[in-house]
Amino acid sequence: MRPRVLVVDNYDSFVYNLAHSLAAAGAEPTVVRNDLVDPRMVEGRFQGMVISPGPGHPSRSGDFGVCMELLKGISPRLPTLGVCLGHQGIACAFGGRVELSPSPMHGRSSLVTHDGRGVFRGLPSPLTAGRYHSLAVVEDSLPDCLEVSARSEERVVMGLRHRRFPIEGLQFHPESVLTDRGDDLIANFVAALEAVE
Repeated sequence: MRPRVLVVDNYDSFVYNLAHSLAAAGAEPTVVRNDLVDPRMVEGRFQGMVISPGPGHPSRSGDFGVCMELLKGISPRLPTLGVCLGHQGIACAFGGRVELSPSPMHGRSSLVTHDGRGVFRGLPSPLTAGRYHSLAVVEDSLPDCLEVSARSEERVVMGLRHRRFPIEGLQFHPESVLTDRGDDLIANFVAALEAVE
């Protein structure tokens, strides 16, 4: 059976590219806007959750909808992948900070070095990643429960992983044509869901 994945849309124009990548990897994605998701209806209906990119800051509910509530309440029990704004939200949900990036990148690629675990399993390091962000996670602000899984050449946090829960974040966009092996990143997330079923 195909794992059902909730894709929380933070009003991002490329959310359906993420949904397409999930479907191509064998998942059954359901896209719902961040202000239309009822957190009570998530558990038991989905095997995984993706929190999409989008404009704004994760600390503002007008930008992030119910995503903070989902991250704090449901994602410890539901495998979760945060992309860009979703990645930043993971940091904020567990006590980290997000500030203006020392090197904003919009529609540019850069090399990302990673630890080869989780969604990075089996992928070359470094890999080329498509970046579209002005904000970044402040590494020194991260709590012990979060580990950095990837960094850019400028040492900007490009990946996060929770040490106890099945939660990962990517600052870059795996669905972008600028990202090498982006479909493999998504496939690794889906494969982990299938292993749990």
